[in-house]
Amino acid sequence: MSTTTTPPRTNRLGLGIGEYKGGDSTLCAGCGHDAITSQLIRAFWEYGVEPQRVAKLSGIGCSSKTPAYFLRQSHGFNSVHGRMPAVGTGAMLANRDLVAVGISGDGDSASIGLGQFCHLLRRNVPMIYIIENNGVYGLTKGQFSATADYGSKSKGGALNDLPAIDVCALALEMGCNFVARSFAGDPKQLVALIKAAISHRGTVLLDVVSPCVTFNNHEGSTKSYPFAKQHEELLHEISYVPFFEQIEVDYEEGSVVDVEMHDGSRVRLRKTERDYDPTDKAAALAMLMRTNHDEELLTGLIYINEGQPDFLASLDLCETPLARLGSEAVVPGESALHEVMESLT
Repeated sequence: MSTTTTPPRTNRLGLGIGEYKGGDSTLCAGCGHDAITSQLIRAFWEYGVEPQRVAKLSGIGCSSKTPAYFLRQSHGFNSVHGRMPAVGTGAMLANRDLVAVGISGDGDSASIGLGQFCHLLRRNVPMIYIIENNGVYGLTKGQFSATADYGSKSKGGALNDLPAIDVCALALEMGCNFVARSFAGDPKQLVALIKAAISHRGTVLLDVVSPCVTFNNHEGSTKSYPFAKQHEELLHEISYVPFFEQIEVDYEEGSVVDVEMHDGSRVRLRKTERDYDPTDKAAALAMLMRTNHDEELLTGLIYINEGQPDFLASLDLCETPLARLGSEAVVPGESALHEVMESLT
């Protein structure tokens, strides 16, 4: 008796989703970064992007390890701490046919790399820039990052006495034309946003609140999973890193949902209205300010402007990627050198 097997599902390129995976994760079990990795794999597979066209870039930190866990057939460059935007800009100048994906963290972008991050935004470099935002420095034992909210508590009980940097509001101020925020536990929304980011030409800032189950998943924290909770409760002590199932949510546009976390705390999420206009920059800033005041995490596409030319178009580069130009084009010859020198006299 013969048996038949169901062929694996493939995308428009004839590739199975396994072709978009990477190595096994070495992050803590339950880390929100792994959930983001899963949605990156699914989004690029569903969209049908050739893996070899993707350039993955990162800096230093837990988030910067994650490019190893997806798209193993793609190009990759792990740069110096906070300097990934410069490397990504150079990569796109050399080859405009690439799909650049920068994976960063709140420390990598909002602290040591803040200057480079701001200039990437104002230049509109064609790159999907994802900040895996957990409010702490996970690799150096959980100190507050620049996105930690004022008055939030560390795992050890210290209060944060500095105001937070809202990377979405900063991106709007710096002229970014695609600004969105999501939650690592909302795969449906995150996949949709990543696919929209792939189709956009210019800088995409995607701020993803991502839980640090080791250092920032306790009572008193206001980042990641336990975002909006009762601050008067005692801190939850964690003496080991247990296995956690991924937390997923699915809720309607314009609604608010309270999500219970692994430690019993709750985070409150608000999804943008169906009739919300993401092309109104002033309204986007006002919405961010209102939801921050109400201690709600605004998720969805916050702002988009598809009419602004990207950095490469503004430089009026030739259509052929610079990395593919022949020597006759990049080595002009002695006569051209004399012409340049005469123009300087």
